[in-house]
Amino acid sequence: MIKPDFSQELPAELGSLHFVGIGGSGMSGIARLFLAAGHTVSGSDRSENHNTEALRELGATITIGHDAANLGDADTLVFTGALWPDNPEYLLAVERGIPTLHRSQALAWLINKQRLIAVAGAHGKTTSTGMIVTALLALGADPSFVNGGVIQSLGVSAAHGSGELFVVEADESDGSFLLYDTAVALITNVDADHLDHYGSHEAFDQAFVDFAGAASELVVASSDDPGAVRVTRALQAGGSLDGKRLITFGEHESSQVRMHSVVASGPVSFVISYDNVDYPAQLRIPGRHNALNATGAFAVLVGLGFDPSAILAGIEEFGGTERRFELHGTVRGVRVYDDYAHHPTEVAAALSAARTVVGSGRIIAVHQPHLYSRTQMMAGDFAHTYESLADQTVVLDVYGAREDPIPGVTGALVSERFDDPSRVSYLPDWQEAADYAASIARDGDIIMTLSCGDVYRIVPQLLAALSSTDESTVTVSTLTANAAAAE
Repeated sequence: MIKPDFSQELPAELGSLHFVGIGGSGMSGIARLFLAAGHTVSGSDRSENHNTEALRELGATITIGHDAANLGDADTLVFTGALWPDNPEYLLAVERGIPTLHRSQALAWLINKQRLIAVAGAHGKTTSTGMIVTALLALGADPSFVNGGVIQSLGVSAAHGSGELFVVEADESDGSFLLYDTAVALITNVDADHLDHYGSHEAFDQAFVDFAGAASELVVASSDDPGAVRVTRALQAGGSLDGKRLITFGEHESSQVRMHSVVASGPVSFVISYDNVDYPAQLRIPGRHNALNATGAFAVLVGLGFDPSAILAGIEEFGGTERRFELHGTVRGVRVYDDYAHHPTEVAAALSAARTVVGSGRIIAVHQPHLYSRTQMMAGDFAHTYESLADQTVVLDVYGAREDPIPGVTGALVSERFDDPSRVSYLPDWQEAADYAASIARDGDIIMTLSCGDVYRIVPQLLAALSSTDESTVTVSTLTANAAAAE
């Protein structure tokens, strides 16, 4: 992939912009905001999806396939972190000497002087960002925002608002979250990941220290997550909190915003204690981890001075984001969900949430390992998590994304680490995997795909495999109908 130069000074003007990889959720959201700001936008991607279609309707020129001619007369090229350096559009932009910006640099330019809430953490960013945005809209604040996933109730991952606040899901994977002029920093957790970029756990921690230390007004950090606690202590020891507030949240008794009395069966309910007052809440989505995400979002908003009861009423309107425990269909009593989880901690949270709604049924997990480096480092952790929390697991092959293959690293690395081989099957052929999952599923079970790769594309195959053995009524969402073409 292309290594962005985050040290370069951003141009005063960007003019017309060309987005390479415009169909992705993050890139399409940023492109949408530039369109709203009056810029001419073009872009390319490997295939059509609902994002490219929506951007066309908004006035963007979209080309499918990558070719140097797609660049046209654009003044600036914006690229995604997954772009390879031999991309012809990128090479032509370099040859012409026009600015080539990582998407986070383009977003930093766009945010400019607005009051920024940046949400960072190895897990929970997208949901926490969606909760903050949903609550701010209910509170009448009308923020601008860019999220890593589509907020289901809004149908978009990004929008331009009339208010002073701008909310972003800040990406720690390549250090780009350090680019922003942040007013409020939320740290959901600091669970070491992306060590292919950072090189060590210590460097990963330090990036979060730098991120939070740069916030001008408020730092909100988990008091439950050991990594977040390490970061908080480093901030306090280094004097980086001088002149700004710190609010901690979680179940720990020391939390300034404390979550307790959690009931995680079905849609999760819980109580938040803040300033010696208890505020009961019930979400529309399941999972103890989502109660914690809501508590962090609440902490941000009380820190900004909003009324606690009104905040919770707004958060309770949040109905989820695409690819986060998203139900795509039910066939012969078997529900098919998709989830973005791609780290053992995220997988554990997703499967635990599924366990609260599956009742007496079983969970059949379909795991697509994401990144060769992560699979190599965490194969045993993945195996332990799936064997502990799923009843059966189907392992696909690795989705390499931005990485070149590593010899010997395949999905088999995960399946071979199961203690009980009867509970796992390594099936790199997708049709074989779909047929097998459907053959073992019975009424009341959940089949759940998990990865931030393209595993959602197998969902139509799973539904078809289920229905081929029984002609019972099939309920399939509009999103599923588009899944085969989605990016």
